[in-house]
This record gives sequence, C-alpha cells and structure tokens, in this order.
Amino acid sequence: MANQRNLRVAEQILHELASILMREMKDPRVVGVTITAVNVTTDLEHAKVWFTVFGDDHDAARKGLASAAGFLRSELARRMTLRTVPKLTFVHDASVERGAHLSQLIDQAVAEDKKHHQDDE
Repeated sequence: MANQRNLRVAEQILHELASILMREMKDPRVVGVTITAVNVTTDLEHAKVWFTVFGDDHDAARKGLASAAGFLRSELARRMTLRTVPKLTFVHDASVERGAHLSQLIDQAVAEDKKHHQDDE
C-alpha cells in the first residue's frame, strides 16, 4: 500500500503534467490528451501515467507522450522539489470510453423500453 508521500507525489505529478500538456506541448499527437491518474512506485523511481484522449487515436497519443517523456520529466524536475524525478510510463485509460459506451447502451435500452410501452398502450 502506498504511503502518504507517494500519494502526494503522484497527485502533484498529475497536476503538473496536465498543466504542461495544456500550456507547453506543441506535438499534435498529444492534443486532447487528459491525464486521468498517476501511480508512483514506493521508491519514487517510476511513475505509471494513465491518460485518455478524445478520438480514436490513442496509440499515436501514447507514442507522442513517450517521445516527449524526457521533456516532461525535465519540466517536472524544474517544477517539483524531488531528489529523483520518476521515469514516466504512459498507459491508455479506456475506462472513460467504456463508461461512454455503457451510457450509450443504457440510453438505447431506455429508448427501446419506452417504445415498447408506447406500442402496448
């Protein structure tokens, strides 16, 4: 289980990366990328960064983030007071897309149910 310091570092990394992506990144592959979560190892050497992207090209976004990992890490080092800035690994977070798909299925089922009730009357 992560200790409080790891949780605070992960939260700070999330906020800083979101700020950097929004204001300083010029790579078109990372336009529309949202950082959803960060998990830092107990030794603070590695950070797994989950992201979601609007659209279907999450593979290009992951490649864009991976190629910018050095820049992102150096920006984190400049903004945060850590002895060692974690190495960043980017993972696509499909939960937002799954949630939207489930919501769409629920809306469809409600509409069909409503249609069946209107036909019965």
